[in-house]
Amino acid sequence: MPTAQSTIDVNVPLSTAYNQWTQLETFPHFMSGVESVTQLEDSRTHWVTNIGGVQREFDAHITDQVPDQHMEWHSVGELDQGGRVSFESLDPQTTRVSLTVDWDPQGFAEKAGAAVGVDDALVRGDLERFKSFIEERGVEDGAWRGEIRDAGTSTTGDEPIDPQI
Repeated sequence: MPTAQSTIDVNVPLSTAYNQWTQLETFPHFMSGVESVTQLEDSRTHWVTNIGGVQREFDAHITDQVPDQHMEWHSVGELDQGGRVSFESLDPQTTRVSLTVDWDPQGFAEKAGAAVGVDDALVRGDLERFKSFIEERGVEDGAWRGEIRDAGTSTTGDEPIDPQI
């Protein structure tokens, strides 16, 4: 399974970068090929993508999320895709964002693109657009500060995690 990864430093505080990333429905503003993301539940999303003329719809589960640290996800169903984004404070106004995406390319064009590193360039471009998006705003559009472990959620950290979600 190919892995695409990239890292970028954004000139906003850690909580601002993390909070914006939790607003998944804004992804079409900076992620190439993402047409829409709908938050169905705290740990479940529905995606519509169009990459290289191939449109896909799929659900994904957020499997691990810790505020100001990281978020991990994995698709549900036929499409085998997952990833992790992590956040590291470099100083009070600078945050390092690292994104890794694993996926199983379908068809010749996707496999060829993965083989020559097109995926890394796409992930890098997405992070560069995220940097521009959040730096131009200077503040996040919203925030979800809950924690998810093994696809269960706890919004305060004091509540039991429901593994049925």
